[in-house]
Amino acid sequence: MGQWQPYENAAEVPAEEALGTLLRHLEASGTDTLEASTQLLIGPGYRFRLVQGLITNFHQPESTLLLLVAALLGPSWRTVYDHALAHDYRFLSYGDSSLLLPE
Repeated sequence: MGQWQPYENAAEVPAEEALGTLLRHLEASGTDTLEASTQLLIGPGYRFRLVQGLITNFHQPESTLLLLVAALLGPSWRTVYDHALAHDYRFLSYGDSSLLLPE
């Protein structure tokens, strides 16, 4: 899947159908592991269909991981990060984590 394909492709496959197809492929292959690569970028404008929240660390400004947070929370991501900065939360891999739930 290309980086921008989820934003450009108007045809949507229902989540149940997509997951069912994946499970059937794994079963037919006799494996429970799927290895693949993608250039997918999740950013503002992406529509989440399965995920209802995210547990993650606080990410650096201008990072693709921050785009993921902004895609999930919308404009309120700034409030979350302002709070983290005001209270000296630690950022990056060994930093403080957060449970992020969209409104």
